[in-house]
Amino acid sequence: MAAQAYLGIDIGSLTVKVVALDEQAHILGRGLAEAGYGGQEAAEFLVNKVLQESSVLPGAVACTVVTGYGRVRFAAADREVSEISCHARGAMHLNQATRTVIDIGGQDSKAIRLDESGRVVDFAMNDKCAAGTGRFLEVMAGALGVSVGQLGALALTSSTPVTISSTCTVFAESEAVSHISRGATRQDVARGLLQAICSRVLGLTARVGMLPAVVLTGGVALNEGIVAELSRQSATVVWVPPDPQTVGALGAALYALQYGKTK
Repeated sequence: MAAQAYLGIDIGSLTVKVVALDEQAHILGRGLAEAGYGGQEAAEFLVNKVLQESSVLPGAVACTVVTGYGRVRFAAADREVSEISCHARGAMHLNQATRTVIDIGGQDSKAIRLDESGRVVDFAMNDKCAAGTGRFLEVMAGALGVSVGQLGALALTSSTPVTISSTCTVFAESEAVSHISRGATRQDVARGLLQAICSRVLGLTARVGMLPAVVLTGGVALNEGIVAELSRQSATVVWVPPDPQTVGALGAALYALQYGKTK
């Protein structure tokens, strides 16, 4: 049974992630659940689940840090830390060569540039438009009649992708439907859509100045088509951590470890 634990909680718009660390920054446990309304109840449930599975008593939690879209609603945390800082901290911990972090979440996307010490030098964020987010992929997958999980593999089989010129989700969906009505294959439309979203994301990244190593975090990092297209368009290897959805929560847990030891 762990003597003490340090918790990181990332309450996103669609999912909640929790990571528990020991005093040596080893992962004791982690979990992910749908956020539901607001995310607070899901976060509380997930924290209890992760602690139980990790054999950590609630009283053994030395410090809790919360981040993400819904962090202000989670009053039980000791501290709040921004998503930018937590994704940077988590990515740097997993890959010391990290200089650029791209996080594509459900409702926003972020580009973060770090220096050699892991300090955030600059960042840019798109939280005003669904284009360049997981929501864009959901809408487009629905238009093509496939699941989000199938979209990436489908796109990778295309040899003649169509051009999706609109940067607006609604208009891009209309373009996709128009291409299909004119006889374009779902594979070619899927590839065109992924090219469009990656172009949007890389435009955001260009604002901070992309440097390798590039780390992709968030649920969209599980889409193999997105990873391949980002790498192709940027002419840079894009590295995906083993569990990209929990990188922000890991960063929050690392902050909890830092703060907990200085109490």
